[in-house]
Amino acid sequence: MADKRDYYEVLGVEKSASEDDIKKAFRKLARQYHPDLHPDDKEAEAKFKEVNEAYEVLSDKDKRAKYDQFGHAAFDPNYGGGGGGGFGGFGGFADVGDIFESFFGGMGFGGGSRYANPNAPRRGSDIETSVTIDFMDACSGIKKTVRLNRTESCPDCKGSGAAAGTQPKTCPDCNGTGSRRVTQRTPFGNISQQSVCTRCGGRGKIVDTPCRTCSGKGVVKKSAEREVEIPAGIDDGQTLRVQGGGNAGTNGGQYGDLHIRVDVRPDPIFERDGYDVWTEVPLTYTQAALGGEIIVPTVDGKVKYTVPEGIQVGTTVRLRGKGIKKLYRNDRGDHYLKITVEIPKNLTKEQKAKLKAFEESLSEKNYQKRQSFFDKLKDKFK
Repeated sequence: MADKRDYYEVLGVEKSASEDDIKKAFRKLARQYHPDLHPDDKEAEAKFKEVNEAYEVLSDKDKRAKYDQFGHAAFDPNYGGGGGGGFGGFGGFADVGDIFESFFGGMGFGGGSRYANPNAPRRGSDIETSVTIDFMDACSGIKKTVRLNRTESCPDCKGSGAAAGTQPKTCPDCNGTGSRRVTQRTPFGNISQQSVCTRCGGRGKIVDTPCRTCSGKGVVKKSAEREVEIPAGIDDGQTLRVQGGGNAGTNGGQYGDLHIRVDVRPDPIFERDGYDVWTEVPLTYTQAALGGEIIVPTVDGKVKYTVPEGIQVGTTVRLRGKGIKKLYRNDRGDHYLKITVEIPKNLTKEQKAKLKAFEESLSEKNYQKRQSFFDKLKDKFK
């Protein structure tokens, strides 16, 4: 026992190796150490036998599972023995399962594992879907119809799965628990554990005459439409939860929820930043110089704004309370105007001459920022 090499090591594969990997490794090594290729070579003969022994175990699912759990002891008749004699010195414990239950409180080990009541109401699973709306609809809110596929409680059997006039019966194999206790002899003695009842599939009940509508499942698949109110202020990528809009529960359990991801199309004019809105406003050369009243768009419609004389490129104007309504609140964000000036192109000779004459009529006081810049340059390079 102590001199035996690990079977995975013998074949040169990882413990997670697939059946195909194990087969390939065996074929390669079998050819390498085959006695016909190495006559009178005792070492090659021994390795060939070792490779065959390893493959015999690892190529068999049941044997491999036992080997993974107990190692070489699983196949050594002199190790462990049956009937609980292989593990002595544990006092009053009946089997290894009792040992695990004592130390771990029955959480998944031995005879102490506990299965949830299969007949208890179980909540249905949730459903996820998405809906796409326009930017302005996200600002004001909108009602949208979403289509989805979900399971609903069978209208004929009311979720029982049994045909009309019949009722599900308690499973005689597990007495309604949904699980059975199985005792298995191992090299370490008897191990008792619970497994899902194969007759009822863990449901605790069996249906002799299934409902034809749902084939005994208790639920039916349906395509449904649901009108959903999308609140004002919703942002791109946010999710709405509709309680009870998901799949049907079992044993009278509640429906799951419907989760709707909202995708918002970008707008060509407005740019959102939280609950604030930004708009780039292009002014003409004359508007920037002389000022005047202009019309600017907001999420609530057009508003008037008076441009002050000599407004500069990059100036930010704040319109308080003209942004997006905050989600589930009454206050709002702000709207910001970012001022740009469009320089005229394709001027005629006459226009250029007039513009040049106009430029020559200006003085330093008309270009305070420009003059300040050049004054700083002079001081820097004295």
